[in-house]
Amino acid sequence: MFDIKYASVYFYHKFMKIKVWGCRGSIAAPGPDTLRYGGNTTCVEVISNSGTEIVIDAGSGARNLGKELLKKETKTIYLLLTHAHWDHLLGFPFFEPAYSADFTIYLCGGPKARDSIKDYFYHQMQAPYFPIEMELLHATFEFGFENAHGNSIENIQVDSIQLSHPNGGYGFKLTENGKSFVFLTDNELGHPHDSSLRFEDYVNFCKDADLLFHDAQFTDEEYIERKGWGHSCYKDAFNLAVKAGVKRLGFFHHDPDRSDDELDRIVKDYVEKAKSISPGMSVFAVAEGMEFDV
Repeated sequence: MFDIKYASVYFYHKFMKIKVWGCRGSIAAPGPDTLRYGGNTTCVEVISNSGTEIVIDAGSGARNLGKELLKKETKTIYLLLTHAHWDHLLGFPFFEPAYSADFTIYLCGGPKARDSIKDYFYHQMQAPYFPIEMELLHATFEFGFENAHGNSIENIQVDSIQLSHPNGGYGFKLTENGKSFVFLTDNELGHPHDSSLRFEDYVNFCKDADLLFHDAQFTDEEYIERKGWGHSCYKDAFNLAVKAGVKRLGFFHHDPDRSDDELDRIVKDYVEKAKSISPGMSVFAVAEGMEFDV
């Protein structure tokens, strides 16, 4: 099983560490029904065993992460953006390291995404969308890292794959010391989009992953009405993890209307299924504050 910790200070370690700062989908959903799993949108922190700081997506969870990063000695941040839909980008204008001259931030995306990534961030902060333009931020920004297969960030190998999602996007696999973390949010396995690959391609990408976070926004009943919206149902995410031999599956990108109690009931059902179908795999719903060693 996975460990949940809430330490705010990290030390160098022998594992790749992952901490969740936001896992809600589509729009932030604070309130009494989302306290345990969290209401902030996508933002995940990855730290290599030598302290390299990687952030995946800048949803509303990036605001709290930024406050923590100000306390650390590490002043270089690699921000991997899966795609530019609002819920994955809206936290960046409130990401405090961007306002500090002490920081260098690499803004990265999928293959050949250098120009588009730059456009996304600059456009988001142009009038009338935000009162502070990108040119007024004090951090040093680099757009030169193109995340193609085989690239690496320090000691972490970074591979990417096209997502099955309206307007496209990229999922990522981060590997260090033979251990891998796969992040596939906003990936609709049950419907082909222009950017989608075959189901088998996603299976191969996730093969034997130590930890997989995969989009699971809809129940089977909900998916009937929402097919083509760009998100998977729990069943498809579960089947992918089983076929890929994943060790730990975290359901991710929770629907903004999904309550904590509903998530508990859904996860309980899939935990029972895993016992007979894939007894070596643990299944859970990702929650803000969760931390994993990989």
